[in-house]
Amino acid sequence: MGNIIRFVISFFMLCGTAACQSTEHSQEPNPFSLGRVGNKQDVHTTSEGGLVLMGGGSDVDAAMQWMIERSGGGDFLIIRASGGDGYNSYIQNFGSVNSVETLLIRNKNAANDPRVYETIRKAEALFIAGGDQSVYLEAWEGTETERAIHYLIHEKKVPIGGTSAGCAIMGEFVYTGENGSIISTEALSNPFDSRLTVRKSSLINHPLLPNLITDQHFTERGREGRLVSFIARLKSPNQTVALRGIAVDERTALCVASSGDAIVLGSGGVTLLEEHQPEKFPERLQAGQSLHWRLDNQVLRYRRLTQATNEEPVNILQWNIPWSDQFWFVDNGQLRMQ
Repeated sequence: MGNIIRFVISFFMLCGTAACQSTEHSQEPNPFSLGRVGNKQDVHTTSEGGLVLMGGGSDVDAAMQWMIERSGGGDFLIIRASGGDGYNSYIQNFGSVNSVETLLIRNKNAANDPRVYETIRKAEALFIAGGDQSVYLEAWEGTETERAIHYLIHEKKVPIGGTSAGCAIMGEFVYTGENGSIISTEALSNPFDSRLTVRKSSLINHPLLPNLITDQHFTERGREGRLVSFIARLKSPNQTVALRGIAVDERTALCVASSGDAIVLGSGGVTLLEEHQPEKFPERLQAGQSLHWRLDNQVLRYRRLTQATNEEPVNILQWNIPWSDQFWFVDNGQLRMQ
């Protein structure tokens, strides 16, 4: 009898230990969630991979519906490092998702939290809100959040999208923005300006976007010259593969199926650039001097796509593009098109 009493006392004492507290903690709501609407129970739907690059400004309803369809009506997740839960009601109003939830992931501690990791893995669609891409890269790169995103892309194969800063981090290469923003005239006059920070990123590195850097708010903010400067800075002396750029206007989205077939939705356009002679280096690419990259006026092949051009087949994976006759080049710091 004495042994039984001692066992009962020991059991209740253990409930004050970390083991018992851990069990209670696992039942608490995710502290990084700004809220979940819809069904509280997760579902498992058949999803189909894909990619949405949105250029900022007003969201493109048709692009969100495109993601929802590819999610199979599953759980739609938004991740961000600032802001609120406005996407929850916006996406729920389309009426064909199991749930919508927003996670606020401000730093590496949050990005490495197992509750964040599990919530991301359960999603059938993932959308990265606008904000500051330097924060996304600093807080999420190399973390469990990155690992969960890669699981969604490569194994679970769900649609992933992003707008503005969320679009900026999608490619193999990114403009980090860590030292502040730079405009076209500044980038062209000195492509080694301390604010022109471009590099390879592991965070998303979507398989549909190899050798590629993205930009957004494109024509509205006159970013043509800075995108060309981004590509110039990514050049290497022994390079043989062409570097590419995709830039999206505001209120516009490029939707890419897992096959690579792409369409434009929204009111603006999408600009595609590709090196014409990747084995050749710019004539002048030096710190403190303006960019000079002519190569017989045939540096970058160019094409602008709009919703009206969707009948023309465009494949981003195979890079089967109906190119314009125009080329972009830089003459002593001045962007030219010919």
